[in-house]
Amino acid sequence: MAVAKKTTTLSLKPTAKSAVDGGETKKADVTPKAETTTPPEPSVVIPAEPVVAGPVLKKFDLIDRVVLRSGVKKKDAKPVIEAALAVLGEALTNGEEFNLQPFGKMKINNQKEVANALVYNVRIRRQKAEATLVA
Repeated sequence: MAVAKKTTTLSLKPTAKSAVDGGETKKADVTPKAETTTPPEPSVVIPAEPVVAGPVLKKFDLIDRVVLRSGVKKKDAKPVIEAALAVLGEALTNGEEFNLQPFGKMKINNQKEVANALVYNVRIRRQKAEATLVA
């Protein structure tokens, strides 16, 4: 039959000198202190909610909207829009800031290279009156 040993830690607390005992130091009080180890409480991990992106404006849709707003023919607008997008892409690659009103002012905060792509974190600042306009 095995007997489990109980471990205790002794705490030695020195006492201050008192005038009653003639300035002598008393022996330290010995008080047993039981060790208690409690396991950490488990924490619940809440999964991040997925971010639902808004509608995506693709080049085809951009060309259609420009044609509707400007009144020019699609065959005339398409090469101009593609050239403008190419110039904007080159400026972005060169790290240039954009100041294209009413689009706004765009600044590249940082960039990193991932597999087959460059990822840019940008900051776009628009005026409130222009940002709330809906076509």
